[in-house]
Amino acid sequence: MLKDLLSVHKTGFKDYTELRAQVNNTKRVVMLAGNMVTNVQSSEGGVSARVYKGGTFGFASGAEYSKQGVEKVLSAATDNAIFMDKHVNRSKPPLPSAQSGNFGLTITPRDDIPQSMLIDFASTVDSMIADKYGKLSSRSVIANSLDIEKLLVVSDGADSHFYQPRSLVYVFLTAETDDGVPVELFKSFGGLGHFDEIFPNPASLTEELDILYESLMKKREGIYSNAGLHKCILHPDLAGMLAHEAVGHTVEADIVLGGSVAANNLNKRVASDLISMTDFAHTALGKPCPLPVYVDDEGIIAKDAVLIENGILKSFMYNRETAQHFDTAPTGNARAFAFSDEPLIRMRNTAILPGESKMDDMIASIDDGYYIVKTGNGQADTTGEFTFSVELGYEIKNGKLGKAIRETNISGVAFEMLKTVDMVSDDMNWECGGFCGKKQAMTAGMGGPAIRCELNIGGR
Repeated sequence: MLKDLLSVHKTGFKDYTELRAQVNNTKRVVMLAGNMVTNVQSSEGGVSARVYKGGTFGFASGAEYSKQGVEKVLSAATDNAIFMDKHVNRSKPPLPSAQSGNFGLTITPRDDIPQSMLIDFASTVDSMIADKYGKLSSRSVIANSLDIEKLLVVSDGADSHFYQPRSLVYVFLTAETDDGVPVELFKSFGGLGHFDEIFPNPASLTEELDILYESLMKKREGIYSNAGLHKCILHPDLAGMLAHEAVGHTVEADIVLGGSVAANNLNKRVASDLISMTDFAHTALGKPCPLPVYVDDEGIIAKDAVLIENGILKSFMYNRETAQHFDTAPTGNARAFAFSDEPLIRMRNTAILPGESKMDDMIASIDDGYYIVKTGNGQADTTGEFTFSVELGYEIKNGKLGKAIRETNISGVAFEMLKTVDMVSDDMNWECGGFCGKKQAMTAGMGGPAIRCELNIGGR
């Protein structure tokens, strides 16, 4: 556990100052067809300071977390702020004051789990797959844990001690079609918690692995989709991905200031009235979020950012500086992944809210369309235009699921596509297995219900 070497400096802060100590501990094991090809563990830590003066920040970081290391980093950040203020000369007023407080741990750090636990788990899962599923051409199992601990002291705002363990297992299965074309599916398991708590034994994955293999066999026999604009149902995982990639980034206030499509759409309709979307801080619909944030890395007590309400764009996600620009309150979205990173506006747990429709009714309502279940790689830009690959999907014929489809892609413009949504399911799925890549890696949660909409889908 990090020792507090920071608080003693707080009385000496003259300008707005953040002082943060952080350690990221990572373990990773990769099994490929029964062979362990990766076995790594790393610990990256240190201290950083950021000082605001006249409209610019001075930042400095160092890997030595000691009394002298903290003093050195704090002095360098202060000198950088003075230098930047002198040469940039923005002459802006101080940042608005923030609510004070002191937030302690919600999860207690514990002794490091041995690397052998991940090795044994991945090896056993790999053996389970090899013994049970006979039509695979390749398989891969990845066991991964990431524990992040932070101590934050700020001149104005809330101090905090943050600890968040995330444990994940990824399984990739590959088979070949009759004409020799490889098809692949993957699934991530796990989320918030220590590895042995999330994965008590490999057998706990059996049911989900059966489903993954069955889906792969259906995809192996799949057909090509018909290119064009179609009525589609997006699985909750895909709706969550869309919420994050194609909408969420466009409403981060720094990207708004850079000219995103959201800039001129505040308080305007950007979706059907069935769509509401929130970036949740730590609690959603009465339950903990997959990756809760109580205080951000600027010492702002985190609150939910209501982005879209009944189809109307209501707000953006803010840090201190952009909140000052837009004359509003910061939402607690400033986050840094590593000790050497400056906080940026980042999503926390972004989701479309559930509606009232039943999934069976949504499928029954489509005569000729597609059920898009899983996406792979994709991209979206600040216009909201997106293209996602489709790793798993099914045709819908006469209100019933038909054959699986081969890999293809879907595309559209998010705010236009969301206006076509006419059914939203009453369930809710969360996913937190990936990283957001905006300038620096960042853990994030995303979620939502299934939605029925119109999408462009590719063909052969």
